Amino acid sequence: MALLPILEYPDPRLRQKAHPVVHIDQRIRQLAQDMLETMYDAPGIGLAAIQVNEPLRMLVLDISEDKDQPQVFINPVLSALGDERSSYDEGCLSVPGFYEPVERPARIRVEAQNEHGVSFIVEADGLLATCLQHEVDHLEGKLFVDYLSSLKRERIRKKLQKQHKLQD
Repeated sequence: MALLPILEYPDPRLRQKAHPVVHIDQRIRQLAQDMLETMYDAPGIGLAAIQVNEPLRMLVLDISEDKDQPQVFINPVLSALGDERSSYDEGCLSVPGFYEPVERPARIRVEAQNEHGVSFIVEADGLLATCLQHEVDHLEGKLFVDYLSSLKRERIRKKLQKQHKLQD
């Protein structure tokens, strides 16, 4: 397994739309394992392939306390269940150090495949619903900062650009 570099906002590659995974093969299974290792090391609870510069419709997550329930979602299709909304303070491995409240549908349904090509359906609420929606947004080239005011988004962008210049 390998730790993968995580792209950081405002990197334009984060704005790409991910392509469907056509063949679930050993390369995809290895990518899933590398993404999980990278996510745990970061540390985070979710990671989309686009965040590690792989423009594929694929994400991993693990919201368990003990970090022992990894999940892989390939070609996820998400739909809201009802009109109820909930707000959660979201952060992102691609926007390190920032947390802001984001309102999203409270209950969702996701159809996907796992790393073995087996189709499954998950109905979720709470943190799992928030995490899945956050990661699926990445697959569409959308970040949680897009839900914020333009003033907050610009402030975050400038702070991260300044940090990147100091690291170079």
